[in-house]
Amino acid sequence: MQRQTTVYKKTDVAKKWYVVDAENKPLGRLASEIAVVLMGKNKPQYTPNFDNGDFVIVVNCSKVYLTGNKLIGKTYYDNKSNNYGGLRARSAKVMLENYPTEMIKRAVSGMLPKGPLGKEMLRKLFTYSGAEHDKQDKKPVEIELVAKKER
Repeated sequence: MQRQTTVYKKTDVAKKWYVVDAENKPLGRLASEIAVVLMGKNKPQYTPNFDNGDFVIVVNCSKVYLTGNKLIGKTYYDNKSNNYGGLRARSAKVMLENYPTEMIKRAVSGMLPKGPLGKEMLRKLFTYSGAEHDKQDKKPVEIELVAKKER
């Protein structure tokens, strides 16, 4: 008896909207679980060669935390300047205070596939530094990804 492999298409998978509250959650653990939802690995129809993940809205990005000595020891680099010496370095503390949404996006993008497929998945991530978001019309469902830790 031969078994048949089920091949799913993009039209076979329904995409949902989720809201994640990042308050009092570690950055890396939160980012890895968001990446799983964006890729669709939490669904039985997971197929690695196309995007069947869900949309994720992250609120309270400014209240995420880093463990250990990473707040002063971790450095984010950016080299988008066409000039010599255009390398920009920021500590994690500066990123968390001034650019918390970019910090979450960078952490999640590092855990997604590289190339056009990963960029397509990252477009489904919406980050907000406060508790409010403008995607109420999508009727997102709130999910708890990482257990809250009392600090």
